[in-house]
Amino acid sequence: MIDPTPNETEAMTVGGQEGGAFLESIGKSDLTTLSATEWDQFIDVVVTGYCDHLRELAARDRTRLDGMVPEVPF
Repeated sequence: MIDPTPNETEAMTVGGQEGGAFLESIGKSDLTTLSATEWDQFIDVVVTGYCDHLRELAARDRTRLDGMVPEVPF
């Protein structure tokens, strides 16, 4: 990713943390030892964590922006 936004950077951190938690839950840390199924699950956890957090941040931004913008009188 070239020049990630602050939200994308934060979402990458969260996705990575969730991937780490998954690896801990299966007792593995060396990615080369993952089975094909475990690899697919790991990628799913990371990508889902990233996307879910990015959506959460976007919703917060939208709420904050909506509260800042006064209604246009025309």
